[in-house]
Amino acid sequence: MPVILLKIEGAALFAAAIAAYATVGQGWLLFAALILVPDISMLGYLAGPRIGAYCYNAAHLTVWPLAIIIIGYFSAIPILIGIGLIWLAHIGIDRALGYGLKYASAFRDTHLGRIGRD
Repeated sequence: MPVILLKIEGAALFAAAIAAYATVGQGWLLFAALILVPDISMLGYLAGPRIGAYCYNAAHLTVWPLAIIIIGYFSAIPILIGIGLIWLAHIGIDRALGYGLKYASAFRDTHLGRIGRD
């Protein structure tokens, strides 16, 4: 049950980020260009599962996009708000699909359970 709730929470985060992004006027081309950028962090797995998990988790914490949104808001820089919202949308859809934060044991081991087939 907690995993289902976390997936619902991820879907809600995705929906909220999309709704907010629609109001900041940054354009959907930028959204499409940046939505998968956080997954570049998976390249860390080339150095092994421990470093891979660290890199992936660092790029998939909500604290970083929230910080960018706050900086963008108080600095009146709308593109930063847009980038932060795109990043949040990415994290939200990942969580909704079951791709949680990774454990160092393997890419498949996440805080939402194992991903893929056993």
